[in-house]
Amino acid sequence: MDTILEWVDSLKREKSKIIVEGLKDKKALKSFGVKNLVVLKGPLYKFVEDLSTEKEVIILTDTDSEGNKIYGKLRTFFEMFGVRVNDSYRNFIIKNTNLRNIEGICKQVNSYYLKKKNL
Repeated sequence: MDTILEWVDSLKREKSKIIVEGLKDKKALKSFGVKNLVVLKGPLYKFVEDLSTEKEVIILTDTDSEGNKIYGKLRTFFEMFGVRVNDSYRNFIIKNTNLRNIEGICKQVNSYYLKKKNL
């Protein structure tokens, strides 16, 4: 994945459950055709327990301090249940964008289109 568009296209093809913090995050990703979205709810341990039969999950919490805390706890709990956490999508966001919340993905994609159009 080299661009935000490739990131979105790859995420659309994912079979793993994609965990987001809230409904706005889900709506933003769904607008690009991303499926398998699960909104975080309830106590974290119970939430993870409900998904413990999955082989792999993708955690797309926000990259602010609260989102990072939630990510860390989720990752630890999933690993306790033997569920693999695919970090590639989150790492791409952190390393290649200035996004701090997933719901901002629409602005990021639009910005990318504008830059590309002006080239």
